[in-house]
This record gives sequence, C-alpha cells and structure tokens, in this order.
Amino acid sequence: MNVTDSNGNVLSDGDSVHVIKDLKIKGMSKTLKRGNVIKNIRLTSNSQEVECRIGKNHIVLKTQFLKKA
Repeated sequence: MNVTDSNGNVLSDGDSVHVIKDLKIKGMSKTLKRGNVIKNIRLTSNSQEVECRIGKNHIVLKTQFLKKA
C-alpha cells in the first residue's frame, strides 16, 4: 500500500508535509492555513489519510490536501 500526496510523491511515517489549501478543522476554532508545515505524520490503515498532531490535538488529514516538504 503506497500513500501518496497530491503530487504523487510517496509518503512515509515521520515525513513533513505542507498544507496546499486552507482547511477548516471540525471541532476546532483554528483553521489550517495554506503553506503550514506539519511534521511527523503517521500513516493510517486508509491510504488516503494521515494522522498528525496540531498543538495538543491529534487530527486526521486527507492526503489530497498535502504536499511533501
């Protein structure tokens, strides 16, 4: 199972990614702005989602909105 970002680059555990679109996160008042760098992603059982940490919150993001840093 290969997990790829929006450009087709293969992602792995511990990679850093950029957000390519402003994203409103459900349950949070914070919006992830385009260009934010997210470090130490973790792969999930779903090949189109990765788990990451924003502040103290663990969230799941779709790989179509991410670009490998």
